[in-house]
Amino acid sequence: MADEFAFAHYRVRKDRLDDFLALIGKHEPVLRRLGLITDEPTKVYVGEEKDGAPLVIEIFAWADDDGSARAHTHPEVSEIWEAMGPMCEDRDGRPAFEFPHLRLVGVS
Repeated sequence: MADEFAFAHYRVRKDRLDDFLALIGKHEPVLRRLGLITDEPTKVYVGEEKDGAPLVIEIFAWADDDGSARAHTHPEVSEIWEAMGPMCEDRDGRPAFEFPHLRLVGVS
C-alpha cells in the first residue's frame, strides 16, 4: 500500500459535471498504464460546495516520488489535464484545482 495519496479537488462548473466525470473516467487507466500510480484503487467522490456547485475529489497514490513530475511531461496525461481546465472554475476564493498530498497514518 502506498504511503502518500493525492487528493485532487476539482471545482467543476455546474453545467459540465457529466462531461467531467466521463473525462475523469479516462484518467486512472492512463495513469495506471503508464506506471505512474500504484495498484491501489483510485476513488472518485462527488459532492456539492456551499453554493450547490459540484466538487469532485479523486484520490490516488503516485507510484513513486517522480510520478507527478513524469505525469506533467507525458502528452497523454497533459491532454486529459488540459481538457479538464475549461470544465472547472475558481470558486469562493479557491482555485479550480487543488492537489494536497497526504500520508496515511495509524492512530491508536
